[in-house]
Order: sequence, then structure tokens, then C-alpha cells
Amino acid sequence: MAALSPAAKRVRGQVAALSRAVRNGERPKADLDAAKARFQAIRDEDRFREILAEAPKLTDEQRNRLAELLRPVRKGGGA
Repeated sequence: MAALSPAAKRVRGQVAALSRAVRNGERPKADLDAAKARFQAIRDEDRFREILAEAPKLTDEQRNRLAELLRPVRKGGGA
């Protein structure tokens, strides 16, 4: 995997600071958990961009199929 993006570096620093603050009882663990989730989301996005940059160009049909997979699932089952 490539080096950390600037956004990932920033959030990694927040995770480190929050880890110390939680350990010292200065911040709730929920803050640390949220920062860890943000860091993972950024890393996932970075990896996704890296994969797309290495892959051959997609056809319109392939792009549409991937977009459909990434759309949020609709709840309620209505039409």
C-alpha cells in the first residue's frame, strides 16, 4: 500500500492524541472509536482510489454496475 494520504496522517494523529486522552480519563472512549472509524474509512477510500488508478478503464456498463453496488440499500421495501 502507498504512503498515507495527508487526510489519513491528520486523522492518525487525532487517533494517537485521543488514545492518550482516553487513557488519562480526559476524553470518552466513544471519541476514540469514532476517530478510528474515520481513519479506517479514509484508508479504505485511499486503497479504492489506488486500485482504480491501477485498473484498466471501465466500460459504461461496468461503471454502472459498480455504482449500483455502492448505492445505499433502500429500506422499507416499497416501490
